[in-house]
Amino acid sequence: MKKNIALLAGGYSGEYVISLKTAQTIEKNLPAAQYNVFKIIITKEGWWHERDGQKTAVDKNDFSLTLNGEHIRFDAAFIAMHGTPGEDGRIQGYLDMMGIPYTTCNTIVSALTFNKSNCNKVVKDANIVGISNSVLVFKDQPYSIGSILDQLKLPVFVKPNESGSSLGVSKVTSVEALIPAIEKAFAEDTQVLIEEFIEGRELTIGVYKIGNRIQALPPTEVILGKAAIFDFEAKYMPGDTKEVTPAKLDKTINEQLATKAQQLYRYLNCRGIVRMDFILQKNTNKLYFLEVNTMPGQSEASIVPQQLRCAGIELQDFYSAILEDTLNQTNAAQPVTG
Repeated sequence: MKKNIALLAGGYSGEYVISLKTAQTIEKNLPAAQYNVFKIIITKEGWWHERDGQKTAVDKNDFSLTLNGEHIRFDAAFIAMHGTPGEDGRIQGYLDMMGIPYTTCNTIVSALTFNKSNCNKVVKDANIVGISNSVLVFKDQPYSIGSILDQLKLPVFVKPNESGSSLGVSKVTSVEALIPAIEKAFAEDTQVLIEEFIEGRELTIGVYKIGNRIQALPPTEVILGKAAIFDFEAKYMPGDTKEVTPAKLDKTINEQLATKAQQLYRYLNCRGIVRMDFILQKNTNKLYFLEVNTMPGQSEASIVPQQLRCAGIELQDFYSAILEDTLNQTNAAQPVTG
């Protein structure tokens, strides 16, 4: 019997449009013979499914739809939202309460990895890769530029502590530019992370788990052109930033990158497909952790689809395998009842 799948897209952040492109790729590659896919758009204004120009609101009491008199319940949710509430644990908590299995990391892992400062602390304790020195400042608390510069040396990256797609990120090379960069990041979040710059090559690698087997995809090197950082514009706007897949790495470094990414995936208790970003430090070849994306972009041109194609994996086979693994979860939460 065909399974009813809720494909969740949209969200509350500036990544809304990217989420729709990700959902389009996933929907196109989920076999219609196996799944009834219902795209659910989630915004602050409401949750709905649209068909033939007609919007049908989702009943949040039991996460269902009523279409043409038929009450539709979902066997699983395929989450395709970047940022909040799809990547920070909020939608995962709701689905846990509804007893609906989903394709991403669980509530706790999603919330942890979305908070860059807290995630860095956990990764540092794992002692698997390097972590750049950093300082966290809060919008509702005074901060001192002198104190920040006592702890960090320029250049630094200034970024929202909880945000995706590098929105509000700046590279700062002078003291005068630090406050404007912090204010720019505060426009995206109430917490701002300031990290020391690590000179080297930026590498990113997809990691996923089917059953109990954790697999790493061929890595990608992000080569910046005129852009100083791999920010939202560099990722999604036409430009001279290059993404080289597979990255041209020494065999030993390539194996080290894959192994460490798999170790972090296991240590953080990730699920589904994630993408981890690293810096390979110049001269030392030491790997430094940047962040983990628990719902990486998956438009046709995005990095994860690039890596899957490089590995010889068809998108249809991959998404089906992720979904079947989700449907086979034996530890899915049971619905909360009164």
